[in-house]
Amino acid sequence: MSSTGALRAHLLAAGLAGSVATSRETSLRSYRLFAARDPRVLLGLDPVRRWDERELLRLMADRCGVSPDPAHRCGRDVIDPERTLSALGAFAARLAEAARWRAPVLLGTGHPHRLLGFYGGLADALSAAGCPVLTPAQGRCVDITTRFGVRTYRLDYVRGVALVREAEGEGGGCATGAHTHSPLPVRTALEAVVEDGWPLPELVVGDHGWVCGAGQLGLDTIGLADTDDPALFVGEAEGRVAVTVPLDDAVPAEHYEPLARYVLARARLAR
Repeated sequence: MSSTGALRAHLLAAGLAGSVATSRETSLRSYRLFAARDPRVLLGLDPVRRWDERELLRLMADRCGVSPDPAHRCGRDVIDPERTLSALGAFAARLAEAARWRAPVLLGTGHPHRLLGFYGGLADALSAAGCPVLTPAQGRCVDITTRFGVRTYRLDYVRGVALVREAEGEGGGCATGAHTHSPLPVRTALEAVVEDGWPLPELVVGDHGWVCGAGQLGLDTIGLADTDDPALFVGEAEGRVAVTVPLDDAVPAEHYEPLARYVLARARLAR
């Protein structure tokens, strides 16, 4: 799907943009928690300045297209597809630059059951273009605090994309990996880069803690974020995230495939 018009129609039909499944209540709660610097929504980012709820709402209205009206407190949230398309263009430009310089890249996701295929397609194309796709710390354990207490996860890679799985004895979990917002997996991966002599990634691609955790450490990062993930947009506004693409990050996995094709075509990485 290389046509911008066709992709715009797909974004709306699939619920990736336009009226999305993420509720207004969920988004506003995230802005409230972010303003209180709750680590569950900071995603590893340490904001340079204080952001109150109204400032966050204005930022999200500007970057995503959500309603700027603080009195609008219920129903589905909204993402402007034009903002999504514009950010996808910038996202593609960063991939093209990495490919041109054959830069080492690190890809990781906290949404493996939804976004693994999207990132896997990017990893395949970048590898084919000569970029080293890094897989540091494979198999290492990461202790992450969840609502069920501290649980142990294992860092794994599928198609060159990092994710975490519940460690043996922790309940098994989903075969495609576990959902997480934590920045600890990317910190673990980057520690292994230093300890084991991997090249430092010149671009980190992903979502949630993978983007914010790496961006906080000064690495070049690009990612995807929903209306209830203000950390990535704050990181972008403060200069620690290069590109954040606004879209619903929890629709069925197959709906992200046209986005991957579009981005790779724009980056001239389509095969």
